[in-house]
Amino acid sequence: MLTEFGKIFIFLLIAVIFVVVVLFVSKILRPQRPTKEKLLTYECGEDTIGSPWVKFNIRFYVVALIFLIFDVEVVLLFPWALAYKEFGLAGYLVGLIFLFVLGLGMAYEWRKGDLDWARPAIKKPEVDVKTSGEKYLSKEIEKPTSLKPEIVEPVQKN
Repeated sequence: MLTEFGKIFIFLLIAVIFVVVVLFVSKILRPQRPTKEKLLTYECGEDTIGSPWVKFNIRFYVVALIFLIFDVEVVLLFPWALAYKEFGLAGYLVGLIFLFVLGLGMAYEWRKGDLDWARPAIKKPEVDVKTSGEKYLSKEIEKPTSLKPEIVEPVQKN
């Protein structure tokens, strides 16, 4: 006699065997006439241009993650909207606090610039510093009289 777990195991085993058999039979029965056109990567009817290993801008991933985070939080508002009357004023205030924190997060992302597709170019600071050769030429520093290093005697502590 099988236990409940045994029945589940047999069901999963039959499912795996079914998938393997169907894939094997379809491989045997299908026509095999590869052409250059058929072997190309299909991109929604568009011809592929360049390498498939193109580096995407990280902004796509950041915007997608921000969307997921805020989308999940907004989904939590639906049960609250249906049930807040049962909890009275406390339930209403909890929902308002949640919305306030959600708004703060959105304002932070907006202020940070993560919601913009194109960030403004960062200006590199310009520093007016003269090189050591220019300092010698402008006579701000005395030129060394000798190229030999000075020997400094160690100081003895008493």
